[in-house]
Amino acid sequence: MELLSFLKQRKKYWLIPIILVIVFFAALILLGENSALAPFIYSLF
Repeated sequence: MELLSFLKQRKKYWLIPIILVIVFFAALILLGENSALAPFIYSLF
């Protein structure tokens, strides 16, 4: 929440897509470690 308030106050809206991409890749890494989805994730790359 603090990050969102910072972005709102400083008008740094261009950082939002960068943050979303980082969160997406973090989720892929976490799902790819120990799940049954790992072979499907690895086939994307």
